[in-house]
Amino acid sequence: MSITVTTWYLEQTSPGDLRPATPARARARAADMAGEGPLIMRAETPSPEFSRFLYASVGQDIRWTDRLALTWAEWERAVCRPEVETWVAYDRGTPAGYAELEAAADGSVEIVYFGLIPAFRGRGIGGPLLSEAVARAWDLGERREGFAPTKRVWLHTCSKDGPHAMDNYLRRGFRLYRTETAEEDEVATPGPWPGAGPLPYDVEEPGRPAVGG
Repeated sequence: MSITVTTWYLEQTSPGDLRPATPARARARAADMAGEGPLIMRAETPSPEFSRFLYASVGQDIRWTDRLALTWAEWERAVCRPEVETWVAYDRGTPAGYAELEAAADGSVEIVYFGLIPAFRGRGIGGPLLSEAVARAWDLGERREGFAPTKRVWLHTCSKDGPHAMDNYLRRGFRLYRTETAEEDEVATPGPWPGAGPLPYDVEEPGRPAVGG
């Protein structure tokens, strides 16, 4: 069975396009220490294992399947290159979502993957994470020796993604520049790993135990 999938391409062409959802990074990190906001950090030591965990966890219910069959060596080639950065949001010490950036020689930076683990959606984390990811995409050439200054930040999203994804991108200042529609084979949502089911409780309060746990 096939489904119709619409893909939207969005971009920013100036650092001034970004409309951040958070204050400066230092203030955001201070807020996290008080339990008031997410801590967002770059995974400075690339790790195929950690990247696969993030990819499988975020994409478990939105049909992210392209990378699931990669070998460890293929994951290493994908995420351990100098032009790739992984930025992770933590909620009280637990990974909640991530953004993967990839810089190109022409000065463009793609947000290749962006999303939150299902249990952490709707908790005010997506806006700060996207704001930080876009800001780090814009200053990547300044931070990293040998990279061209960033001229453009872009990404794509599709109708298989979460219902709030497009709204978050538009609120952060992205503009739509291309739309494509195609028929794709329908695939089952993979889950975080084979046989896993939904959490037996709603993760809202720290320290809340699982039902029956």
